[in-house]
Amino acid sequence: MASRILMYGAAWCGDCRRSKAVLDASGLDYEYVDVGESKDAADAAVAITGRTSIPVIVLPDGSHLVEPSDALLLDRIGVS
Repeated sequence: MASRILMYGAAWCGDCRRSKAVLDASGLDYEYVDVGESKDAADAAVAITGRTSIPVIVLPDGSHLVEPSDALLLDRIGVS
């Protein structure tokens, strides 16, 4: 189980930029992995979800979100 949030995304992805901005504004510690820079990272994101959609956000409890709305992401990270 991860001790912090892990986000798989890409610079060209609007939903990724939006979710990254939410995480940045939250002040929580998270790791960002750009799937556009590494096939291994892209493969890891697909392995987690079974889909090629991004962003993929893995939470410390082991659950994950794919393309979450801002409201859902804020709820799941415990920020209101």
